Amino acid sequence: MIRKASAIAIAAIATAYLALCGLLYLSQRSYLYYPVPRRADVPAFVMHRGDADIVVSTNGVESPEAVLYFGGNAEDVSQAIPSLGRAFPGRAVYAMHYRSYGGSTGMPSEQALVADARQLLARVARSHVRIALVGRSLGSGIAIRLASSPHVERLALVTPYDSIVELAAGRFPMFPVRLLLRDKFESWRYAPSVRIPTTLVLAGRDRVIPNDSSMRLASNFARDVAVVVRFADADHNDISGFDGYAEAIAGRMP
Repeated sequence: MIRKASAIAIAAIATAYLALCGLLYLSQRSYLYYPVPRRADVPAFVMHRGDADIVVSTNGVESPEAVLYFGGNAEDVSQAIPSLGRAFPGRAVYAMHYRSYGGSTGMPSEQALVADARQLLARVARSHVRIALVGRSLGSGIAIRLASSPHVERLALVTPYDSIVELAAGRFPMFPVRLLLRDKFESWRYAPSVRIPTTLVLAGRDRVIPNDSSMRLASNFARDVAVVVRFADADHNDISGFDGYAEAIAGRMP
């Protein structure tokens, strides 16, 4: 009887664990993407992608130089337009609202967001000869995927990670996250192929993306490609308000 009861208990625990794994697999993107609306008073245009319409906020500046911005997983990127304009004076600024964010349609996924970003880069490159990329938090994993394009001359990664799957594995150690996760955002895989000047901007008090993760990413760049700027008193969400932030993302060391 004891053996039978133990076997039943073990089976129940295993069933519950597998059910939790299944729930995590099915709902995983709800933990990664948090769609938000955009400011209606910021100029924007729509990029038609066939399966989705992607809204892109802009400052409306006409210039041969541009900056593309990819924001965090719960960010209204239209609000970053003014600070990007100060960091890159005279440049046209384009900030992409991910699928289901800011009026964009479609459902977000790593594959879809990277494809949308590539399409935006190709569109911008038709009228701008020099392009800088800025990726913040989640967006750092998108920006780094575009950094090997011949159209891009500078890369800035704000509070970046080496891999979303590694971050998730650390937060959910009891689950086989590496097997379950579909959107892995493994930035470390793409860092070695980057050859343009790159700045990694870290928040010393970041509790969302540990500095250790950012530094592991930094170690994967080729020698003399990337520099690290750390704002010791900043946290993950307020780093853009610190003196010297604009200079850092533009490559003008604070």
